[in-house]
Amino acid sequence: MTTPPSFYRWRPHPWHGLDAGDDAPKIVNAYIEITPFDTIKYEIDKATGYLRVDRPQRGSSQPPALYGFVPRTFCGRHVAALSAPGVTRADGDPLDICVISERAITRTEIVLRARVVGGIQMIDDEEADDKIVAVLESDLFWGAVQTIDELPKALLDRLTHYFATYKLIPGVHTNVRIEKSYDREHAEAVVLASMEDYKEAYADTPPTLRF
Repeated sequence: MTTPPSFYRWRPHPWHGLDAGDDAPKIVNAYIEITPFDTIKYEIDKATGYLRVDRPQRGSSQPPALYGFVPRTFCGRHVAALSAPGVTRADGDPLDICVISERAITRTEIVLRARVVGGIQMIDDEEADDKIVAVLESDLFWGAVQTIDELPKALLDRLTHYFATYKLIPGVHTNVRIEKSYDREHAEAVVLASMEDYKEAYADTPPTLRF
């Protein structure tokens, strides 16, 4: 009798039940919540781990890359310490990541491996809200990119513009600003800081599913 292959009996929580990856901070696992084709902002429900509708996109722009988060990360005091001068707190969410893929990926609630190449330093209501920029590790077009400087300026401009404007509502003031983009070394430091923040915030979390 052939032994059935092992499997995970229950669906793991995408934030707490998966891991950041054996090769983090250089190559990380990313859980994707939104694709460039979505006009709805989806967001992980922190309690259940299911994807929920956060809101329709307020403007006409759509995310120019896959958008999600790195499992087992948390933006707390260590992430805030790497942010702009005067920023003393972070948003308390998992670390956001944008993943660039040459082929259209139209599905969410997927997990992929992404190479960290840089990041965008965003401040939202005086909280650090960094966006890691990465490329799909196995991508035949972008997969060899190592640093953010190797990406076309127009692509980075689209990412920056999206995050600078995606919360805008006509006649309503929003306190969002983009300080700068940063290189791979700083991005990797932010990933490590978010992993350290997670350990402090969720010290009693059970072991994760590794893949």
